[in-house]
Amino acid sequence: MALIEIDHLTKDYGDNRGIFDINLSIEKGKSFGFVGTNGAGKTTTIRHLMGFLKPQQGNTTVDGLNSWTESSKIMKKVGYIPGEIAFPDAKTGTEFLSRQAELLKLSDLTYMNYLIKKLQLDPTANLKRMSKGMKQKTAIVAALMAEPEILIFDEPTTGLDPLMRQAFVEIVEAEREKGRTIFMSSHMFSEVEELCDEVALIKDGKLIAVKSTEEIKHNNVKDFKFEFISKSSYEAFLKENYNIIDKKEEHNQVVVQIIDSDTNELFKTLTHYNIKFMKENKYTLEDYFNNLYNKGDQ
Repeated sequence: MALIEIDHLTKDYGDNRGIFDINLSIEKGKSFGFVGTNGAGKTTTIRHLMGFLKPQQGNTTVDGLNSWTESSKIMKKVGYIPGEIAFPDAKTGTEFLSRQAELLKLSDLTYMNYLIKKLQLDPTANLKRMSKGMKQKTAIVAALMAEPEILIFDEPTTGLDPLMRQAFVEIVEAEREKGRTIFMSSHMFSEVEELCDEVALIKDGKLIAVKSTEEIKHNNVKDFKFEFISKSSYEAFLKENYNIIDKKEEHNQVVVQIIDSDTNELFKTLTHYNIKFMKENKYTLEDYFNNLYNKGDQ
């Protein structure tokens, strides 16, 4: 069952800016990543989902609720982390989170306190004087404290250091295990690859691909890097009929790209050579993304 639906969504700001005929469907319990460069349309799409923008064409629904006409109901169901954080008038993080708890009718603050500890947040700090990272942590706690079934994140780890970014990943992994439905945009490919079941790539306001992350990881094309012990072995291998996509003559190194079914044949060939080391260069979401973008620019 689709819990989040984006149906022919269009918002045209002119000069090829905006989003154009976006169609996405996220099933209950799935984690969905939304990737694109700055200005590609990620935030505009998410703001439509939350009911902050009225579409020119198409519509979006969250748990069967129309985003534009029933946004107040959606806000009660969704844990939302905005791309640009602007807190209301509250002196400290503690005061802000207390107000949020009241609005959400949340009496048990056990999970909120767990998140504060996990993220090493000092909520007693002055809200307006908090660093970007501290504000981001506060927004994460506010979004998750009531343990909502639906999570919508717009660049959720902006401003977090690597240690806190990992803490956030662990928190979201736990939310996935609870069966939450997650829709998140991120410029961190490793995050999306680690946390999402599917990913959509958006460019210039248009979807260019929707793929499962498992399918991307198990790509049919593989890259192998190896180094030969001798210069003669290196030079002899260059004459073999393989697609060499990179080489470093000073180190006797080559990178070969082959399709998966030819791997055994490559290994058989290498038995005739003296190899110092070999490793597979794993195909990543970032590789896939960059390949698609580069194709589009040709």
